[in-house]
Amino acid sequence: MAEGLRFECQSGCTGCCRPKGFVYLAEADLARAAAFLRMTAAAFERQYVYRTRHRMRLRMSRHSLCQFLRPDGCSIHPAKPTQRRIFPFWPELLEARREWNQTARWCPGIGKGPLIQIELARAQAEEMREAYPAMY
Repeated sequence: MAEGLRFECQSGCTGCCRPKGFVYLAEADLARAAAFLRMTAAAFERQYVYRTRHRMRLRMSRHSLCQFLRPDGCSIHPAKPTQRRIFPFWPELLEARREWNQTARWCPGIGKGPLIQIELARAQAEEMREAYPAMY
């Protein structure tokens, strides 16, 4: 990657919430989202979370998008899970120019906005690794 990358989330865009796949959660994500919704962590987990031995993710039916996605954006935006909050500075996107460029095809914010210093982007990628160690 270069010395920095340009990225600025575009108003009204929900492109990062639309690709198929799971939204993984760390314990801190669960607690933050529950508090935002004024629920206990246990109640939030019962209603919204699927947990396996090694991972947690938001419940999603096979043919639907995230249940927190609304036409005007994320209904829990201030408490978004780390995976969504850090996008597009995921380790796999920063480590491979090809992956970054492929993501730029559907993310209108990549290549726009202020220059993000590469070290700041890498620090966010490291936060992702720490939040989801089973994935990296």
